[in-house]
Amino acid sequence: MSQEIPSTGSDNESSGNDPSLSSSVYLRFKGVFGDAASRRYGSRKRRIREPVVESEAYGRGRDPKGIADVMTAMTSELGWATPLAKSDLLLAWREIAGADTAEHSFPLDVTDSVLTVQCDSTAWATQLRHMRTMIMTRIAQSYPDAGIETVRFQAPHAPSWKKGSRSIPGRGPRDTYG
Repeated sequence: MSQEIPSTGSDNESSGNDPSLSSSVYLRFKGVFGDAASRRYGSRKRRIREPVVESEAYGRGRDPKGIADVMTAMTSELGWATPLAKSDLLLAWREIAGADTAEHSFPLDVTDSVLTVQCDSTAWATQLRHMRTMIMTRIAQSYPDAGIETVRFQAPHAPSWKKGSRSIPGRGPRDTYG
């Protein structure tokens, strides 16, 4: 268990033992950090930065994109997918419900994930209520981004002043016209 303790002699003795190590360390530091004598305020040379080339001509990713791809990426990035899907759903009611059914009904609005459909008569509203699962399946398959959870079919009746799902139930407006 004897350990050698390095001698604490003069610098000449330690440098005399391994002169190549100290000079190689000095040359390495000089190469990395530069010469101390040449590092004065006015004598520094500034590095010339080469411009960063992000793309090259005829390289990967330089092909032009179609307008449909650009518009799809932009609508999803800006969060327009849901409102556009809802408007597409309202415009495609004939394909969803069928031509005969669409002649006697039309979609009014989408509020709180509820599609409201106005029907020509009470009989058509009842018939469409029976077809609700089929219509919801078509909506879920064709327009999943619309976020429609249910469909409400209205029969023709007097106008309703109840707006939205958070209105207060009660007697409502009575003879307010005069």
